[in-house]
Amino acid sequence: MAKTPAGKAAAGKAVEAPKAKRPLPLDTIIAGDCIEAMNKLPEASVDLIFADPPYNLQLKGDLHRPDNSKVDAVDDAWDQFSSFAAYDRFTREWLAAARRLLKPNGAIWVIGSYHNIFRVGAALQDQGYWILNDVVWRKSNPMPNFRGKRFTNAHETMIWAARDEVGKYTFNYEALKAMNEGVQMRSDWVMPLCTGGERLKDDAGEKAHPTQKPEALLHRIMVGCTKPGDVVLDPFFGSGTTGAVAKKLGRRWIGIEREAKYRDVAARRIAAARRHDDEILAVTAPRRAAPRVPFGQLVERGLLEVGETLVSPNGRHAARVRADGTLIAHDHRGSIHQVGAALENAPSCNGWTYWHVKRDGKLQPIDVLRGVIRKEMAEHG
Repeated sequence: MAKTPAGKAAAGKAVEAPKAKRPLPLDTIIAGDCIEAMNKLPEASVDLIFADPPYNLQLKGDLHRPDNSKVDAVDDAWDQFSSFAAYDRFTREWLAAARRLLKPNGAIWVIGSYHNIFRVGAALQDQGYWILNDVVWRKSNPMPNFRGKRFTNAHETMIWAARDEVGKYTFNYEALKAMNEGVQMRSDWVMPLCTGGERLKDDAGEKAHPTQKPEALLHRIMVGCTKPGDVVLDPFFGSGTTGAVAKKLGRRWIGIEREAKYRDVAARRIAAARRHDDEILAVTAPRRAAPRVPFGQLVERGLLEVGETLVSPNGRHAARVRADGTLIAHDHRGSIHQVGAALENAPSCNGWTYWHVKRDGKLQPIDVLRGVIRKEMAEHG
């Protein structure tokens, strides 16, 4: 009896065609409930989620300043829940929907206040997320505590978590370090509240959204935790800060917002945003990710001549380049790192930044010459 070829149905049996993967609605604001909308999107399709969920502030009445003027506090229906249990159910449901959407190397940022962030943090861990950092956004211009019965609420907390414990999430360490004047970025960020020209207003001159976040906050998150072209989802889109920053930085975005008035504000805002040039959007790569270039290759290529003299930054030490890509200085012979360490009587030395060569009458580190080769490698694949 002849066998049915692999992958083909036996005679008389219909084969169901494979379902096409639903396309992502990129650069789109989806109208509706965030949980329902997320559950309709394709699984493992998003690189990063930034979530600014309802804080469940539990306000019991109007808040007034000392001059008896009313504070424009968050008292909208979308921030009100009947109980902590109801809020916890909502949190678990949207976090489950969000985790389904994240790629294996995806991550999430959630921002909140003391009213909700601890409950959200526990739910994140219960759902299987792996917390990487909690980042404190310290507001340089917080609203004072008018009643004078508590400390001024001068910060909000953001939780950064990977989808899985073993997930290889994106973290552009060198880029964040460059943004911070060469110093490692800390987990306490000092930034002002959204005020002045950045604060969106409605036709009546009132705040278009009560909890609009500053673009600086999203800029730092996206530069640090995404790459150009990555997809960023915001399930509580509000006034569209996430979409506006994503567009400027060359990231793709998806927003979900159930309130029509906020969708309108966000759409106009994003339409006015302009994407930066590709060259401007390039993120500083970690050194370990750069292709390896042996020192001897500089000699082979003629970027350094055999017998040429290299000097230390302070000019106290000198060494000559040998044909095999090693150095010689007095009684010391070896690699650029070994000879530098021996001359400085140090346990180690980064020869690429230690040794300098004169070009056009000026001393420059030999790392500049290595950069020439790396650039060529990048241009030619």
